[in-house]
Amino acid sequence: MSDNPSQNPPENAPKKAPEPSGVDLARVALRAAKEQARARGDVARQKKQARRGGLRSGARADGRDPMALGAAINRLITERGWETPAAVGGVMGRWPQIVGDDVAKHCVPEKYDEDERILVVRCDSTAWATNLRLLAPTLVARLNEDLGHGAVRQIKVNGPGGPARRYGPLRAPGSTGPGDTYG
Repeated sequence: MSDNPSQNPPENAPKKAPEPSGVDLARVALRAAKEQARARGDVARQKKQARRGGLRSGARADGRDPMALGAAINRLITERGWETPAAVGGVMGRWPQIVGDDVAKHCVPEKYDEDERILVVRCDSTAWATNLRLLAPTLVARLNEDLGHGAVRQIKVNGPGGPARRYGPLRAPGSTGPGDTYG
């Protein structure tokens, strides 16, 4: 450690977030280019209006007008780069139409890992979990057809969980409870 305080950051200094890379960097650059183009268009339109007699409000749409909720949400999703997670969330809502009613009664999507592109599904019995593992390649193809190529790389199928672990006075010493039986 040096004695020069300018070389040592303070202990409570905020840590820098990691720099975006890959697809995230491309999304950020595209969004910035779109905003710059939009700003150039707004400036040109304002100069044109100023030449015609000044800026004024009127019946024509401009950037200050209220926006429909759906349009505002779509804009937010695009700006933040949430297209894939939002699409997968829509798939979770349409799960019965994608896999069929019989499978949907016994298997439920739990979460989607965006980094690994893995969809985690929980089944209510080991028989349905085995069945879904056999159907997984077909489901991955169907999901990628719906969401776009590469949105889901793998489906991780979890079977049913054991009963809740209970602790109390009747517990045997050295026992891990129902985990002894269910793993």
